[in-house]
Amino acid sequence: MANCFSKFAFVCLLSGSIGLHAQQPASPSCPHLALGADVSFLAQAEQQGHAFRDNGVAHPGLEILRHHGYGWVRLRLFNDPKMLPNNLQYTIDEAKRARAMGFALLLDLHYSDDWADPSHEITPLAWQSLKHKQLTEAVFAFTRDTLAAFRQAGVLPNMVQVGNEITSGILWPDGKLPDNWSNFIELLDAGVRGVAAGSVPEKRPLIMLHIDQGGNQETTRWFFSHIVAAHLPFDVIGQSYYPWWQGSLSDLKNNLAFMAREYHKPIIVVETAYSWRPDNYTSKAGPYPETPAGQRDFLQAVAETVAATPDHLGRGLFWWEPAVHGALARRGLFDDDGNALPALNTFDACVLSTTKESNP
Repeated sequence: MANCFSKFAFVCLLSGSIGLHAQQPASPSCPHLALGADVSFLAQAEQQGHAFRDNGVAHPGLEILRHHGYGWVRLRLFNDPKMLPNNLQYTIDEAKRARAMGFALLLDLHYSDDWADPSHEITPLAWQSLKHKQLTEAVFAFTRDTLAAFRQAGVLPNMVQVGNEITSGILWPDGKLPDNWSNFIELLDAGVRGVAAGSVPEKRPLIMLHIDQGGNQETTRWFFSHIVAAHLPFDVIGQSYYPWWQGSLSDLKNNLAFMAREYHKPIIVVETAYSWRPDNYTSKAGPYPETPAGQRDFLQAVAETVAATPDHLGRGLFWWEPAVHGALARRGLFDDDGNALPALNTFDACVLSTTKESNP
């Protein structure tokens, strides 16, 4: 496997043209996965003067992640954010820093001016007076122009999410589910076409469809049955998995197996996290203690679960916001003072192993 892995990143999953290829079975101690992190707030934290430390020494956050085996970054983009930093220029700048360090890039298009998730899929203010046909045209143009801007900056994404956690649709009320499946499919199709139009044919980014149902087989089936019936083209299934919302590890395992059998698509758990201090399990027992050690054990267990997906279709695992400051730090991979937590070392043995193989 020495030729399949770089020194720091598990790249066999997404090698060469970032195509998703089958792999040999993973070992429990070193699951062969693409490791990624959503670092959309990292640049803001560092611009505000917050430092991140590994073994007591301050380094750029991306450098620390790279050193510990992370090979992908995920960056979200809002249309016209007022309170959040994630506009086009901010995101391109962060993509440049990541690409310079050798990271692959997943671009997460929210199609909103603010957070988009199953409870909030608010149409951007500039689009709120548009009729459906005009809205599809706006989605296409925005996606095309965004991809063109990344391409012209030399950081064309390797993969693009057309929407974020889109179980309840996008661009409400026009594309809200379950009432407006036809509109929703047309809006997604406009986004998919926009990705192709803004890139170049031989380097079109992979298309991910991302929902928030990691442990829920029934809702996963409901959603993707409509996507398949509509013949909407996509390449990768993305799932969120937070156990306090999306069930047990057994639920996740069963749903991963279902998706592999039913859809034969590569699957990435593209959002996961676990708190290192009491948070979601203060009044009930969690699957692991909310401690630094418990967080580490959770990450290891999720990685093993994804890697064990039938037909080697469990291809990746992305931690949500590992390097932030403030309230969200409770789910990060650094403590409140910016010191690396034990979970960040989870895959160090794999990095050392592949380094030795590549450098006999």
